[in-house]
Amino acid sequence: MQYDLTIIGSGPGGYVAAIRSAQLGMKTALIEKYDTLGGTCLNVGCIPSKALLDSSEHYHNAEVNFAAHGINIGTLQIDLAKMIERKNEVVSQTVGGIDFLMKKNKVDVFHGVGAFKDPHTILVSQAEGKTQEISTRKTIIATGSKPITPAAFNYDKKRVITSTEALNITKVPKKMVIIGGGVIGLELGSVYARLGTEVTVVEFLDRIIAGMDVDCSKELTRSLKKLGMIFHLKHMVTKVTSSKNQVKIEVQKRDSDETFEIAADYCLVAIGRRPYTDGLQLENAAVKLDEKGRVIVDEHLQTTHPDIYAIGDVIRGAMLAHKAEEEGILVAEQLAGQKPHINYNLIPGVVYTWPEVASVGQTEDELKEKQIAYKVGKFPYKALVAPGPVWIWMVWLKYWPTKQLMKCWEYISSVREQPI
Repeated sequence: MQYDLTIIGSGPGGYVAAIRSAQLGMKTALIEKYDTLGGTCLNVGCIPSKALLDSSEHYHNAEVNFAAHGINIGTLQIDLAKMIERKNEVVSQTVGGIDFLMKKNKVDVFHGVGAFKDPHTILVSQAEGKTQEISTRKTIIATGSKPITPAAFNYDKKRVITSTEALNITKVPKKMVIIGGGVIGLELGSVYARLGTEVTVVEFLDRIIAGMDVDCSKELTRSLKKLGMIFHLKHMVTKVTSSKNQVKIEVQKRDSDETFEIAADYCLVAIGRRPYTDGLQLENAAVKLDEKGRVIVDEHLQTTHPDIYAIGDVIRGAMLAHKAEEEGILVAEQLAGQKPHINYNLIPGVVYTWPEVASVGQTEDELKEKQIAYKVGKFPYKALVAPGPVWIWMVWLKYWPTKQLMKCWEYISSVREQPI
């Protein structure tokens, strides 16, 4: 079988690249290792975690906030198994949508492990032992990433878990320790904290969400502490041991020999993700990796072989689904002779806790490091009231003549009455 473009990996980067290339007239193949399309994001990442965040937020509001609104519902009960069931239904519907899009855009899908026989030939090894051979002019590597699980943490998928297993716990644990104060750990930690779990976060750095501004970190820490989450910043985990019903985590203060032990029902390892290139046999295609195991690409996302490209988590940059999608579109449009462009400085990042934290562009610390001049602006959300901030009204009332103020009010009122 001969294809213009073959994509290995069906995550957000892979399936979006497949759709765009097919739309641009290329005969396209998509190879996926697992039985379902969508990669980590749709199956065990973004979509299922947001489903549980949604469900847990409903429960938390019912428990904490409803009474203030005069809504009394009696004794609350958690059916975590039902929450997981709903999460699985959301995932199933979303994955089914990707299947539909592949058929609609006439993308040929192959299920199995893709490996390079040579730069223009890919072998697809299926679970039942069969092998298919695909010939392709161009290839995109979009195999994504896997959680980092150091040997000292004794990852067993039972008591010592990653985000994958944390999405399928069917009984609310009493205690959970999270190693890592990044996005994944805090989102899943907030899910279980809302449901009543005592959540402890151990973070090596001096603050959480270190990739965002310090102000964001401080505000989110304050909010999560109100939820009951416990933080051990500037601490590291030296060893994790588990038994049938419990896990013990040895923690050491970063700048001293002081140590202590925490016992919990689960230990969630969330210290980051690594590029996943296992089994691709990149040496057969002259594709090289850097010192961090990432596929080396140039500004056009072209690897060390001119006919092979790479996108998403498997290359440099933020491990974000929407970043991978944009890169997939960029490569497809380049191959069609267009001249697309990505400004990586404009790719936003969001932590789906409550409150949510969002950022875009360089942080204040990064600007300081690069000696770039900047101005800081801050405004509290509490001061936002319709139709405008309190301070604007104060300025108007103090300095503006009555006629001008009335004209402004008439204009604002007319705008508010217009349909959006």
